[in-house]
Amino acid sequence: MEKNRENMTLMIEEIISQLKVVNAGAIRPEDYSLDRFEDVQEIHTMVMKKPSFSVSEMDAIVTELGSMRDKK
Repeated sequence: MEKNRENMTLMIEEIISQLKVVNAGAIRPEDYSLDRFEDVQEIHTMVMKKPSFSVSEMDAIVTELGSMRDKK
């Protein structure tokens, strides 16, 4: 996958959808630098392989995504 803003946005939106995140507004693609592309891609690959997640798995993934956001 090419490293660009469109693909970053697509991956984050797919992660949100797959996890069925209730507060999706808390995870906004524009909050992530392209420097984190490979990290987000790694999470995206893992999330897309699994059909469902436990609450603790979802919490861990969302927490990890949160730690990747650009500090503003």
